[in-house]
Amino acid sequence: MTLVQYDRRRETLLCRVDIRYEQDVVLVRQRARQIAGLLGFDGQAQTRLATSVSEIARNAFEYAGGGRAAFVAEQGRAPAFLVRIADEGPGIADLDAVLEGRYQSPTGMGLGIIGARRLVDRFEVSTSAAGTTVTLGKALPPSAEGLTAERVAEITKALAAAAPGDPVAELQARNHELLRALDEVRARQSEVERLNTELAETNRGVLALYAELDDRALQLARASELKSNFLSGISHELRTPLNAIHNITRLLLDHLDGDLSAEQEHQVTMIQRAAGTLTDMVNDLLDLARIEAGKTVLRITEFTVADLLGAVRGMLRPLLMSGSVDLVIDSPAVDWRMFSDEGKISQILRNLVSNAVKFTVEGEIRVSASLDDGDCVVFTVTDTGIGIPAEHIERIFEEYAQVDSMLQRRANGTGLGLPLSRKLAHLLGGTLAGESTPGLGSTFTLRVPREHGAAGAAASGARDDRADTMDAQHA
Repeated sequence: MTLVQYDRRRETLLCRVDIRYEQDVVLVRQRARQIAGLLGFDGQAQTRLATSVSEIARNAFEYAGGGRAAFVAEQGRAPAFLVRIADEGPGIADLDAVLEGRYQSPTGMGLGIIGARRLVDRFEVSTSAAGTTVTLGKALPPSAEGLTAERVAEITKALAAAAPGDPVAELQARNHELLRALDEVRARQSEVERLNTELAETNRGVLALYAELDDRALQLARASELKSNFLSGISHELRTPLNAIHNITRLLLDHLDGDLSAEQEHQVTMIQRAAGTLTDMVNDLLDLARIEAGKTVLRITEFTVADLLGAVRGMLRPLLMSGSVDLVIDSPAVDWRMFSDEGKISQILRNLVSNAVKFTVEGEIRVSASLDDGDCVVFTVTDTGIGIPAEHIERIFEEYAQVDSMLQRRANGTGLGLPLSRKLAHLLGGTLAGESTPGLGSTFTLRVPREHGAAGAAASGARDDRADTMDAQHA
């Protein structure tokens, strides 16, 4: 039975020791240590290898009445030191159980084999009724010299000249090694106990931290709920006086109560614009509060991209007060149909264009639409404004965050339009991203699926042939 089969490479026999008497076990251990030292192994590796070889040699002596130990240098791409111990005993009947740790003899042979196996890099066992051969191997350390023919000859010569040491001295050295190993085990045990104590203290600290984090999370959730309720309430309360201001200024500007002087009409117009700006801010606050509270309702309808852009064009024309900035809305080559919330998409585009108007002194603002490979409609809003440094792109999508500039300080706004637009895009299953170059302008890209969620899929299946024919004509 073979545990592991290794490819045989070029091997050179360094020396051989017959195991006939108990002192031969000590001699095998001495030779293993001696050769390991000549091959460049450090002291710890020498001890591990010698201990492993000694255990297998003792098994051969006690259970098989003796055997042979061959010390071999294996050459090739991965040179190694091998010790092959063979006997002509009855073999190991329960090898699989021994190697799996499920069996040991009354004298402890199973434990010896498992222990020896753990101390080496390679462990190969073949056994039958005619005997057992155990091969123990350890790869040469990186710092060792290569196993050239000259190097092997030097080691063989050194072994021939070196007489085996005193067995008693070897046993004493082994005892010293065991004592050192025992001291190391005790030191490691003390270190493990210290680490266990520190770990227990750390665990208590982590548990306390988790408890505190849970409390903080609960407090934040309550604070967020209170903030949402406050924003929702105050937004509703502010709408009433703002609507009154809108109605009164409209009445005055329509001259229903008499004519106004030019200065009075100018001042009333300024009041109306300020009220409109404040109304937009209140609406943004209310929308954010609804999204955070999870109360935003999507109204999914079917519409075309051309109709959407046409409506956006009509709403945004009045924003361009000066003739130095042009609003260009490109009509799509194909009038794609969408199944989504037209109002939310329109709100996002309105926010993007309104933002572009604030920071574009001259040039143009262009709105276009295209279809990507993922069946998403991609709306692009490009301006020739002041631009934004690359490191501030993500910051402008944070609530109440604004990039400091002269034009920013002159523009009205609370920093809510872009954060709200991104959250609305996520609700629609899409994304909103921006890129910009200072002095050249900015581009914001809204990507929205043509069909929103499962409702879109259901609507797709319910479409009639007439609608499909309309798409084909547009294409």
